[in-house]
Amino acid sequence: MRHLIFAINITLDGCVDHTKQAVDEEKLEYFTQLMREVDVQIFGRKTYELMVPYWPDVLKNPSETKADTDFARAFDSTKKVVFSRSLESAEDRNTRIVRGGLRDEILKLKLEQGKNILAGGVDVSSQLIELGLVDEYRFVVGPVIAGEGRRLLEGVSLPERLQLKLVESKVFQSGSVALRYLKQ
Repeated sequence: MRHLIFAINITLDGCVDHTKQAVDEEKLEYFTQLMREVDVQIFGRKTYELMVPYWPDVLKNPSETKADTDFARAFDSTKKVVFSRSLESAEDRNTRIVRGGLRDEILKLKLEQGKNILAGGVDVSSQLIELGLVDEYRFVVGPVIAGEGRRLLEGVSLPERLQLKLVESKVFQSGSVALRYLKQ
């Protein structure tokens, strides 16, 4: 069975708003490697619209950095499933829109052959966590105290406390720390 991995950048005070922290080459390389471990990405509409057309457009710009281009290439090559009731159509050729049935769709994807599945963003990922469907958590904690902004799991009531096991950590030159946890 494939694993569902949730990955996100987060500040020391728990802010997951992408505008409150910087993404450097080390972070991009980390997420590029993670992207190569999966063949399906899960998004809600908001996160999808932040990622597309931004990353596919990076591939069209020869002046981008190697880290940006490598991430864009990895991003562009994976299938995407967007859970949305309002998104009319997908700009990306590898994207499928699903109107409902989050739990059933994820369980079906987990049973398919292939690499792992990656979930990003906040809304859909919070629902996946609440449903107990996330197998692995990857947090890249930046050395920033934002003092404001969106927090993970806002408005979500977990049915029970999640106990995770730290299986890997990596310190970046920037002071960010990548933490990899498995669900126990």
